[in-house]
Amino acid sequence: MNRSGFVLKIIVIAQFACTSLWFACNALLLDLINNFGLQETVLGHLTASIQFGFIIGTLCFALLNIVDRFSPSKVFFFSALIAAIFNLGMVWENNTQATLLFLRFGTGFFLAGIYPVGMKIAADYFDKGLGRSLGFLVGALVLGTSFPHFLKGCSSTIPWQWVCISTSVLSVIGGTLIYLLVPDGPYCKPQKKLELTAFLRVFKDRKFRVAAFGYFGHMWELYTFWTFVPIILVAYQTAHPEVTYNVPILSFTIIAIGALSCVLGSLIAERLGTKKTAFLFLLLSGLCCLVFPIFYYYTSVNVFLLFLIIWGMVVIADSPLFSTLVAQSAEVKIKGTALTIVNCFGFAITIFSIEFFNIILGGSNNFYFLMLLGLGPLMAHLMRFFLDRS
Repeated sequence: MNRSGFVLKIIVIAQFACTSLWFACNALLLDLINNFGLQETVLGHLTASIQFGFIIGTLCFALLNIVDRFSPSKVFFFSALIAAIFNLGMVWENNTQATLLFLRFGTGFFLAGIYPVGMKIAADYFDKGLGRSLGFLVGALVLGTSFPHFLKGCSSTIPWQWVCISTSVLSVIGGTLIYLLVPDGPYCKPQKKLELTAFLRVFKDRKFRVAAFGYFGHMWELYTFWTFVPIILVAYQTAHPEVTYNVPILSFTIIAIGALSCVLGSLIAERLGTKKTAFLFLLLSGLCCLVFPIFYYYTSVNVFLLFLIIWGMVVIADSPLFSTLVAQSAEVKIKGTALTIVNCFGFAITIFSIEFFNIILGGSNNFYFLMLLGLGPLMAHLMRFFLDRS
């Protein structure tokens, strides 16, 4: 096995292990509500809190050029360790909604040193074939994000605290693997001085703006879809008493299947081109938003679940492709800052999206409103149209 192939495997394993922290509270929603006396609408707030933490973290990392000035492997390791500590805090028996929101914020803040930094490490090792590498990397993120649902769904006899403990341990292992086995890559060119305006300079490039706005439209849809998958499944089961299925395992399947599509998408991009493939998948996921009510209200359970699995594939397949376009269009010395700031703005959009749909859906289960998720893909395609002709 060549060195770069070994490194990619380690980065993928570490990314999976560390991003398992992301949706830990989503998989434990009912347990958190019952143990700490929380309101049923808390899911949107807890998810928004970790997203907000990630936004503030990526903003700080970008402003201070952390990833470009210091060893990405060390940044990854210390971020994984601290994020694991915040995640483990959820098992504290005296938690309240306020402390849980704080713990989720802290976890999100240090995830900013994991997800975009993992992409930076990959970009430092791969010049050619970066798209395929990021396809595996984002696929690992998808599996990590869905993994708490899998842990929860495997057995109802396992105490919910073990999900928190398991994901925290995984994060420490992932960070340690990067620290010990992945030194700075051959394409890593450290920036020697602090440039507070570097994150603004990247947007001057038209190709960068096309990639960034595509990513922003994608993010309007992605995390809101992932957040509401368990809620949609529970609502469907409630509306159809004759239907029985394991909600956590199905949630895991619908989200995790996106890992496969990330890899397939990167292979398709090698033939069709990265930009064309990214916007094609964005179009398909936008169409899923528009037709969702038809499948929810007017089809059989098997057809509906198949539709959710297909949506779970196309909703994430464009993510590594847009990240590839961002990395390829940024200056080498500020590539890490470029990836981080795009993540920052993208995840800021997820907060507005999650809270918006959390408010308008409430407890009504009127899922016609989910058609509005298609606004993200629509705006991204419009921006591409105008920028390509400017």
